[in-house]
Amino acid sequence: MIFITAKFRVRPEHADRWPEITDEFTRATRGEPGCLWFDWSRSVDRPDEYVLVEAFRDGEAGAAHVRSEHFRKAQQALPGYLAETPRIVNAEVAQQDWSLLGELAVPEDRA
Repeated sequence: MIFITAKFRVRPEHADRWPEITDEFTRATRGEPGCLWFDWSRSVDRPDEYVLVEAFRDGEAGAAHVRSEHFRKAQQALPGYLAETPRIVNAEVAQQDWSLLGELAVPEDRA
């Protein structure tokens, strides 16, 4: 799968509304057949920073995402809300879902 994590620094006056601002783009991306997940989180240390964790089935699905109409619309609309260019880590990994974090395993009788 293609695994991507990106950090978005949002202009402070838009930070509280970022989930609303990105809602259409988020819903459209989650609806793509090759999207495995597309999840936003807000930093607990920086209220103007959001982290996007996304994954696509393979390179073809990732390329289809970048070619989509909703991606082009986001390219036009979202920079106006940002304080700086987002930073990204993009890697291909040999799995299709999250692995369990064994070091913090929850006993079966509690799961």
